[in-house]
Amino acid sequence: MIGQSLWCGQALTRTIGRAVWRRGQREGRVARFAQIEPAPYTGSVCGLSVLGHLRHFVTMPEVNINHLDKQQVQLLAEMCILIDENDNKIGADTKKNCHLNENIEKGLLHRAFSVFLFNTENKLLLQQRSDAKITFPGCFTNTCCSHPLNNPGELEENEAIGVRRAAQRRLKAELGIPLEEVSPAEIDYITRIHYKAQSDSIWGENEIDYILFVRKNVTLNPDPNEIKSYCYVSKEELRELMRKAARGDVKLTPWFKIIVETFLFKWWDNLNHLSQFIDHEKIHRM
Repeated sequence: MIGQSLWCGQALTRTIGRAVWRRGQREGRVARFAQIEPAPYTGSVCGLSVLGHLRHFVTMPEVNINHLDKQQVQLLAEMCILIDENDNKIGADTKKNCHLNENIEKGLLHRAFSVFLFNTENKLLLQQRSDAKITFPGCFTNTCCSHPLNNPGELEENEAIGVRRAAQRRLKAELGIPLEEVSPAEIDYITRIHYKAQSDSIWGENEIDYILFVRKNVTLNPDPNEIKSYCYVSKEELRELMRKAARGDVKLTPWFKIIVETFLFKWWDNLNHLSQFIDHEKIHRM
């Protein structure tokens, strides 16, 4: 948990650079990134043994993870859903193995999602990933990005209900949004993209990413191990962020950059008429 007082630091001053900050955990008219104070980690590192799970590619490489954040290392043991290029489930593997470039180059592909949450003023909630994140630390990105897990509830594919359940779970885990505030039924599944990107020489992404929209005012209580800062932005503020990223002043996650440049503004212009953009058949190869 974080304290009652959230503050705006230098992140948005350097990034978008205007408007007024507010205190508290309730959703509000924020136009600066509220900085999240890290809390000390008190957990333990769980084992990464995945005996009995599918190994249909090659022997997985050994990577030293001792220097990584312990809380993030715990999450490396989660079981992601392995898929083929048409998004058919073919197995399961750890988050760790799914994000190693060595495996990605051999074809390991997993299912993911990206949430774009808009408040009632039609402003988009962005986050800056914490510096503890293993992939793309400190990068600005959309509201929430993660993976459905290999369990019955999140494997269910009818109307992407499993992915939408996973999104509800991660909105709570990352942003502290109470489960009852955003139900799976309130999460709209728009389409899918397939992209691949390296974070560094060891870690990367190769995902079929479900694009999900939510329109609602929500309560925010972010986990500082997940999120460094966050902000609601207008279209023009996002365009300014993109210009700063193009100049190298800030970093964006690759999936967010792809979605913004290819789709987001035309969707944003039609939030009341999103049905015209829904396409559950096509996977956009980016």
